Amino acid sequence: MHTEMATGPSVTIDEIAAGIQKHIAEQSKARGGYFKVQFDKKELDLELVRVHLEYMSDLGGGVHFACVDLVGTDGPVYDVDFFMKGPPGAMTVTETSVHKINGQPLYAWEQRRNGTWRKVPADKASPRLLGVLRGSDEFEFIYRAKLPVIVGNARLWLPLATSDTFQRVTVDGINAPEQWRELEEREHGNRVFFLNASAADSGKTIEIRYHVKRFEKSEYAVGEPLPQKFLQPERLVPSNETFRTIARQVTRGKAGDMARARALYDHVIEKLRYARYGSGWGAGDAVYACDARSGNCSDFHAYFIALAREAGIPARFAIGASIPSERNDGGIDGYHCWAEFFADGKWVPVDISEADKNSSLADYYFGHHPANRFELSKGRDLVVEPEPTSGPINFLAYPVMELDRKPVKVQTEFLFRRGVIER
Repeated sequence: MHTEMATGPSVTIDEIAAGIQKHIAEQSKARGGYFKVQFDKKELDLELVRVHLEYMSDLGGGVHFACVDLVGTDGPVYDVDFFMKGPPGAMTVTETSVHKINGQPLYAWEQRRNGTWRKVPADKASPRLLGVLRGSDEFEFIYRAKLPVIVGNARLWLPLATSDTFQRVTVDGINAPEQWRELEEREHGNRVFFLNASAADSGKTIEIRYHVKRFEKSEYAVGEPLPQKFLQPERLVPSNETFRTIARQVTRGKAGDMARARALYDHVIEKLRYARYGSGWGAGDAVYACDARSGNCSDFHAYFIALAREAGIPARFAIGASIPSERNDGGIDGYHCWAEFFADGKWVPVDISEADKNSSLADYYFGHHPANRFELSKGRDLVVEPEPTSGPINFLAYPVMELDRKPVKVQTEFLFRRGVIER
């Protein structure tokens, strides 16, 4: 039986988030400290990791939807979908289902023409429902950063997206609480927004609105003067004997850089588990990914790039956002990153973490990035002037901010809107 979702907003996202967090806390307290979910003929003992605010929805008629990450005592991170009914402060859960395990979906959501939604088993879902738009895509992208309470001197850096062969970017507007200036990052050709902020700017929002036309990327040749520079190590993508040994073992007997890169790609999928939980993940740390055997997209691609370089294959990093393909507006679940390697005179795009989530798309993601992407910046260890006290920027998607020369986090939100997708 397919779950039907109605339409018509009436309750805020914060109220839905508070409702699901209250439910999980109360149920956990009553049941030995764990939130219990029945799945695959067993009961899972789960603890809350995070609530996906970008997926919160008031579906109308007193029905609400929430998506939550919970980690199990058995190891995996479970993405669980909740349906709730009732007013703020008195919501009750009516349906609970495990949607993903370590990022791998068991089903996808498909929106019907009448606005309702239904579940589609992952093995029957089209590439579009699993995140892939072919050809081209066009959308508005909104980047928002809310400044924290500022005491003392504050400095902030964030990416300014640019056009290239695969994306045409128009900046429709930039709203900032203070006069800002544009910095140039020369090594990778990035543009960077820089702002000095004061106590009077506490709680204010920086907003950048883009109009984007994006094209699906496949292997391409460019007049790259020095692809060999992408064999050089970076702070969190070092050259070491461990990576050399793994690269040598994985590529043994493979003829040509394309075949060797595919062997490394398959190795990363086999070895790593997609998990945004615990400490250490998300820095794009190749050593962490190798040792922990897990991480997010930045860790997957850092590990691949480290191995590729040890195999003598130039490889590089880029970061931005994956634009949802199954809906036409709303929030985006944070940044996403990807990689490219150089073989046979061409750059070849790969997305290994997405291939890990959807094995049916592994062949596609070796050689393609879908059209529903938005690139914010390229490269690692970015050098700008002025630069943060900590030195070169690891990578740039979310803002980098310092208060009195100490790093602080900035609340960041990505939103998008496009026209109707042809079905």
